[in-house]
Amino acid sequence: MSRIEAFKKLLAEGQVYKKDFIVLGTGILDGYPVPHAQVKVPLKTMNRHGLIAGATGTGKTKTLQVISEQLSLKGVPSVVMDLKGDLSGLAQPGQLNDFIQNRSDVIGVDYQPSGVPVELMSISEEKGVRLKATVSEFGPVLISQILDLNDTQQGVIAVVFRYCDMNLLPLVDLKDLKRVLQFISNEGKEIIKKEFGQVSSASVNTIMRKIIELEQQGAERFFGERSFEVQDFVRQKDGKGVVSVIRLTDIQSTPKLFSTFMLSLLSEIYETFPEQGDADQPKLCLFIDEAHLVFSTASKDLLEKIEAIVKLIRSKGVGVYFCTQTPTDVPENILGQLGLKVQHALRAFTAKDRKAITKTAENYPDSEYYDTAKVLTQMGIGEALITSLNEKGIPTPLAQTLVRAPISRMDILTNQEIDSLVNQSELVKKYNEDMDRESAYEMLEEKLNQVEKEQEKAALPKPTIPKPRPRAKEEESLFEELSRNTMVRQLGRTIFRELTRGILGSFTGRRR
Repeated sequence: MSRIEAFKKLLAEGQVYKKDFIVLGTGILDGYPVPHAQVKVPLKTMNRHGLIAGATGTGKTKTLQVISEQLSLKGVPSVVMDLKGDLSGLAQPGQLNDFIQNRSDVIGVDYQPSGVPVELMSISEEKGVRLKATVSEFGPVLISQILDLNDTQQGVIAVVFRYCDMNLLPLVDLKDLKRVLQFISNEGKEIIKKEFGQVSSASVNTIMRKIIELEQQGAERFFGERSFEVQDFVRQKDGKGVVSVIRLTDIQSTPKLFSTFMLSLLSEIYETFPEQGDADQPKLCLFIDEAHLVFSTASKDLLEKIEAIVKLIRSKGVGVYFCTQTPTDVPENILGQLGLKVQHALRAFTAKDRKAITKTAENYPDSEYYDTAKVLTQMGIGEALITSLNEKGIPTPLAQTLVRAPISRMDILTNQEIDSLVNQSELVKKYNEDMDRESAYEMLEEKLNQVEKEQEKAALPKPTIPKPRPRAKEEESLFEELSRNTMVRQLGRTIFRELTRGILGSFTGRRR
């Protein structure tokens, strides 16, 4: 048996599947693609997560595009994080040329240019369905982990959520959270002290500053209503799975918001989806492009939360795929959970790069056909080392693979095409209506304004209006008061006497 035939036999025996699968490409041996030595991944193990890694420009984004469109053709919906803007091309058919035709012939697949159903989404100012979540849905633990709070500050957040629950104050957006924090350290300080104990003003101030930092990265656009229902990710159209492309081209400089969104998405899916067990295909697949943005800014608690969810979410029928430059960008505890590994070429420009390559090679099964560390630096664009799990959970043989070309457009959509997709979307009509219902901020403001008015009213003195006295009584009282005065009585007698004399004298004709 020749070396090529032995290689093909190894791949064939290691990839015997009873259920459906997708074809990623054909094996390469001694630098040349082997015709029809297909590298396949069973749908049954696609919920075991995966990694797509490689240096810039080696084709990892196109591999992500291939996997998501092949899943769509099998009826499996997926969610794709598009940080570079070129994954929106999934919505339009690709273009056949001689290069693509020759590659397809070698792999043994039929190339039919086709787009797949795409839903454009955004957590920022990009066009598409607005993805939002409320502060209450995050809960005190996740909010504390996102803000990277210490134990004391986490206790303050717990008090805030408890107080709001007891007083029916909805925490919808960050404005609500900040207002309640101000309340418990100012107007409501005594109330909180009596109910929950003393709250440190220094802790409140620190939390406020961290919220402001999150707001500066655009988080105020993400926190709010209407909350997105993750069940809307699981949709089909004409028998094909809908690919939800979350456009994130304008938030590459705001990794905190990106990691916040990713954690909330994973948490909501884990808490919402029912247990599925071992199914013939996944319910949903998530592809996180530029995954290092999630982990590089995450706190220890946040990493532990992500690791826990990744370990458990596969039981819900959900596969998570990380797309990044080097496997070392992903924590080891998560790498150990990955079933599919697609490793594009790495570049060894520095001693640190060479160490990373050696470490990466150790993560792959041994192969008699490859010097893995050497192959990692010699692969061309569109080539990758691939290994996955078969239906029994056993790793498949490692194969240097010529990856098939995407059947959808390998470029971005035009503005007109984007507008057309957005205008036809039912989810845009459902989620893009601005909502600002009465929540904790408005309720507290209303209560405090009412208290201030009552306090102002209580502080005013009561007006005293003198009662009018009858005039006759006033004159009588004056006469009585004058009559008691001796000088006045003497003067009155003298005047009376003189008047009497004058009158009587005029009658009698006598004059003095």
